[in-house]
Amino acid sequence: MPVPVLLVIVAVAVALSVPRATWRWFGLFTTLVHELGHAVAAILTGRVVHGIRIRRNHSGDALSSGRGALGTIVSGVMGYPAPAIVGAAQLWSVANGYTAVALFAGGVALVLTLLVIRNLFGFLVVLASAATSGALWFFASPQVQSYALLVLGIALLIGSVRGLLTVISVHVSRREQLGTSDAYLLFRRTGIPSPLWLALFVGVIGGCVVFAVPLYLPA
Repeated sequence: MPVPVLLVIVAVAVALSVPRATWRWFGLFTTLVHELGHAVAAILTGRVVHGIRIRRNHSGDALSSGRGALGTIVSGVMGYPAPAIVGAAQLWSVANGYTAVALFAGGVALVLTLLVIRNLFGFLVVLASAATSGALWFFASPQVQSYALLVLGIALLIGSVRGLLTVISVHVSRREQLGTSDAYLLFRRTGIPSPLWLALFVGVIGGCVVFAVPLYLPA
């Protein structure tokens, strides 16, 4: 990919995920991916997902139930890293010629998510995301699809880092909000200190960035 094209893609991704005006909207999609991370991890560990909620202030819930502590822990861990994992997977898919597969899989996941959304605002967020995915699938050229997935993947990586910095700031300077932190909730469930869970988040998110970025560095 020509360097000027890549720079434009990165600039668009940054414009989506950094300025407050655009993050107000794109951050809702990042929250959706965060909650889907909880939900998918719950399903994979044998839990039953009862519903997902997305709120205007970028908070959300993924409610599940099941036996055993492992599912609760894995589900709790997979929220903050989920946008980074999805973003890195999208960048890998484009680099290896699987753009159409990634776009189709994402669209199917969004349509299925409509079945478990439990609030109107969250439903609208998922519906808008699914409609965007469908429009790309049916109307965009393969090249435009690739560019769109690259923008989305980079923006999700940035959004994941942004979410990580936010939760770290909660533990450092806004401790009255600890109840919103997955790391604190994991500490309450397991007795393992919150800093260790934060370190795990840092490791997974950092690993995704280190994995994805070299795919597009000039040789």
